[in-house]
Amino acid sequence: MTTHPIEQALPRPLPQAGGETLPLDVLADFPAIPAGWAYLDTAATSQKPQPVIDAITRGYARDYATVHRGVYQRSADMTLAYEAARRRVAIFIGGREDEVVFVRGATEGINLVAQSWAIPNLKPGDRILLSQLEHHSNIVPWQLAAERTGAVIDVVPLTHDHRIDLDAMAAMLTPAHKLVALAHVSNVLGSILDVKRATDLAHSVGAKILIDGCQAVPRLAVNVADLGCDFYVFSGHKLYGPTGIGVLWGRHDLLDAMPPWQGGGSMIDRVTFEKTTYAPAPGRFEAGTPHIIGVTGLHAAIDYVDAIGLDRIHAHESALVRQARDALSGLNSVRLLGPDDSAGIVSFVVEGVHPHDVATILDEGNVAIRAGHHCAQPLMDSLGLPATARASFGVYNSASDIAALVKGIERVTRIFG
Repeated sequence: MTTHPIEQALPRPLPQAGGETLPLDVLADFPAIPAGWAYLDTAATSQKPQPVIDAITRGYARDYATVHRGVYQRSADMTLAYEAARRRVAIFIGGREDEVVFVRGATEGINLVAQSWAIPNLKPGDRILLSQLEHHSNIVPWQLAAERTGAVIDVVPLTHDHRIDLDAMAAMLTPAHKLVALAHVSNVLGSILDVKRATDLAHSVGAKILIDGCQAVPRLAVNVADLGCDFYVFSGHKLYGPTGIGVLWGRHDLLDAMPPWQGGGSMIDRVTFEKTTYAPAPGRFEAGTPHIIGVTGLHAAIDYVDAIGLDRIHAHESALVRQARDALSGLNSVRLLGPDDSAGIVSFVVEGVHPHDVATILDEGNVAIRAGHHCAQPLMDSLGLPATARASFGVYNSASDIAALVKGIERVTRIFG
């Protein structure tokens, strides 16, 4: 049988004029976005470019086999592709290959750290520090760990422009704090955390720090070695990759000292009925048959993003955020949330109109936004709101999408005016 290498297709070259970077023009790479549909829900999940779709199709239709166990050639080839993806992730975020754990998503990565690091290491009287803007996935796992260990959770407030207040964090931290867990970019407000300063503050009292990078990795260059954090998590489906795959990065000395979270095949060294010994990290945290095609699809997604350039992606989305905020601020009934330099996200409320009604009317005009509490109910409580409307941008968006959004909001105000 003839075998084939695992190729990674790249997007078309992007235009530049006289040294000036033009807006991204890659919409044609995304077959699930039809003409006239403004998809503004990338913070929830990104649409998939053709190279990622092709990689997934090849993986199932031509190259598929299990990994790590088979001695036949196709299994060996797929194992090489799987581990090549691990190396690709490590390079992408500036870590080591043996520090990359494949998980189902950021939620599973955070739960893994809560169960395998926090519960064995925390005791009554220890403290965990979170912030007011965290996603439920970066709250509930720590509450479960606190219930098991007797630890206490503290919450950092926000600044007036909706950023995590690092000055307040500095004043709150004590030697009793053993873990800090913060979002790199807020999924509601788009505010960007100064991760390096947050890490330095956590380490100044001996605490470990986990960063939720779900909204950061698709648009900001991340180097975990430079940031100095202890754990970093992100999900593939927000990075133009498949659902059901994500990454936990952890410092190797920490991962190596952590017990397994789940038991089964692949994560073992030797099994007897009397005793089992475990594979070294990261293998000990990848029990069972993994999401093989999710991993190779993630590799293709990283290649796609890197070929465009995160600096270009961030510049493109920042320009769209400025345009959207400028346009929406001209509507008297609209209240904007988050800082002016939010990363790819614009949350807002329309006076007297529930966000669900806003989103429904926008959908009638082929504009897709998110409406609700965005899995951040404590943040909604602090804002005094039941929900917000949220427009979020990706590489495929353009000024025409903002025009459609504004036209839709104007229709909302006429209907409810």
